[in-house]
Amino acid sequence: MVTTTFCTSGAALIKAGAGRSAGISGGILIGTDNAVEMWITQAEGVINTACRYNFTDNYASLNNDVKKILEDAASNLAAIYAICYDMSGYTSRVEAEDMINVLRDAALRDISILRDKKSQDFINGA
Repeated sequence: MVTTTFCTSGAALIKAGAGRSAGISGGILIGTDNAVEMWITQAEGVINTACRYNFTDNYASLNNDVKKILEDAASNLAAIYAICYDMSGYTSRVEAEDMINVLRDAALRDISILRDKKSQDFINGA
């Protein structure tokens, strides 16, 4: 079983929108792991690596503002993975790609905030 830290599968599914695969909403499994939870842990790894800081291991000591930024970034990335998994429920491929673009831009903004050296005093001390 996969354990997520930054967000719940529900947060990612909401962002994936109404066109997401019914299988994802029903808790599809990849091996013995829930796919959405697996995508969230992948997103957490991407965020930790991009920021060169292990937020997962230090999550309990972070302030609530930082946790919300991490939740937003991880749920955006996991929603992208969910949309890419099956685009057939969207009205068109363009709709799915537009959703991906919006989610990607938000995830990149969040990661940029977390990586910004000027923000690190706030992240580490606030």
